[in-house]
Amino acid sequence: MNVIWIGVAAFVGGIVAASLGYLDSQEPFELRKFSASIVRALVAAVIFAVGYSYTNGLTPIDLGIAFVGGAGVDVLGNRISGAIKAGLQ
Repeated sequence: MNVIWIGVAAFVGGIVAASLGYLDSQEPFELRKFSASIVRALVAAVIFAVGYSYTNGLTPIDLGIAFVGGAGVDVLGNRISGAIKAGLQ
């Protein structure tokens, strides 16, 4: 059960980071662009769930770390994809 909570925390962290990014950009919402953030949030959820499956306990600090980690994966993925797009143009 702990694995699910860690995965959910990481996924929600990625979605919150993506949502805040869209609100900050003041661009109209496009599901196609947002779907990349959903995929990155799912990847973060799986990574953190697998990583925490080897621990015995779950604390609020663990959930916070997964949340921030999920947000970080989305932000880092967005920056990398933006740099690649800028380099191709």
